[in-house]
Amino acid sequence: MFNRSKSKKGRRSPMATVSLIVVGLMTTGGAYALFSSTANADDSTTTVAASSQSKVNEGQKLFASNCATCHGLSAQGTSEGPSLIGVGAASVDFQVGTGRMPMAAQGPQAEEKPAQFTDEQIDALAEYVASLGPGPAVPSESLTNGSDGDAAEGAELFRINCAMCHNVAGAGGALTEGKYAPNLQSVSGKHIYEAMVTGPQNMPVFNDLNLTPEQKADIITSSST
Repeated sequence: MFNRSKSKKGRRSPMATVSLIVVGLMTTGGAYALFSSTANADDSTTTVAASSQSKVNEGQKLFASNCATCHGLSAQGTSEGPSLIGVGAASVDFQVGTGRMPMAAQGPQAEEKPAQFTDEQIDALAEYVASLGPGPAVPSESLTNGSDGDAAEGAELFRINCAMCHNVAGAGGALTEGKYAPNLQSVSGKHIYEAMVTGPQNMPVFNDLNLTPEQKADIITSSST
């Protein structure tokens, strides 16, 4: 009797066995789901990084073919052109996107003309130069679309900071030594913002301590109305 009772007490219930199997499957499934999620995230990060590096490589090729003569093979600058290390993507997007670069001929300042590169090529050039050192990035559309700012505040900021060169109406004006402040009436909001943060030609740089991103957006809104 003692042995039979002991044997019965030690026997595991069929339901307990089923429960253990279910717990095991749930644990294994959870671990697999976590692994799969992590693997997918890693794959996504790797894909983005590879895409970015591919764009940098494409930009480097374009730079070597079209810009290195003046700016040096490593963008370190030469007697014909300044160093581009640290100027940032915004400077490239402005200069190349407005056709000022490459320059058609040496002169008091680079003239605006039709862009010689596609949007994709400009993005690649900007990515390459941005990879050489930190600098202003291409602004987000929310800051440059001309509809999200305060037009009245922007008009006042423009009068204080910009009108002395660009005219109260943004029509532009002559400066010294054959230089000039361009007409702003047909300039995109993105290029106006990029000009403010990079200071092309004789224009001063308006960093975020001078004018906040929101104030720059206000100026763009006032220029669009």
